[in-house]
Amino acid sequence: MRGTGRRIAGPREAARLALAGALLAAALAGCATGADDAPTAPPAGPSSPTPEPTEATMTPSPAPGATPGDVGTTAEDAVADLAARRGVDPSAVTVVGDDEVTWRDASLGCPAPGMAYAQVLTPGRLVVLEVEGTTVEYHSGGQRGLFLCDAPEPPLDTATDR
Repeated sequence: MRGTGRRIAGPREAARLALAGALLAAALAGCATGADDAPTAPPAGPSSPTPEPTEATMTPSPAPGATPGDVGTTAEDAVADLAARRGVDPSAVTVVGDDEVTWRDASLGCPAPGMAYAQVLTPGRLVVLEVEGTTVEYHSGGQRGLFLCDAPEPPLDTATDR
């Protein structure tokens, strides 16, 4: 009797095929989208008008590339942020300094514990504010806007650090 030309897989080959099938199924399952992921169309019919934003509902748009915690790009933005944090009138906050600086690394003078940063000189800004007898620093650099730095490190002093 003639064979059909098909070969029966041995145990090793069967195990390989089973593993390949399982990997393929897992890959395809990762690509599948469920019903919850599907985009939904807006409801048909007349739409309700979008209410105009009011001062109470408007929030400033973050700068491009801004990260959470960024307060804006101007010293006035930092003053407003600090006044809100301390619950004081912005007139109680004094701008002590607003300087372009070079930070020693990508931490922008405000490294977080346990984090590693690119060791590159980074141009940025240092805004120093005073409120209620306390000095506070806001830093920026790279693509980040100003942010409050709780544990600041000094920028590169171009006169002495080379």
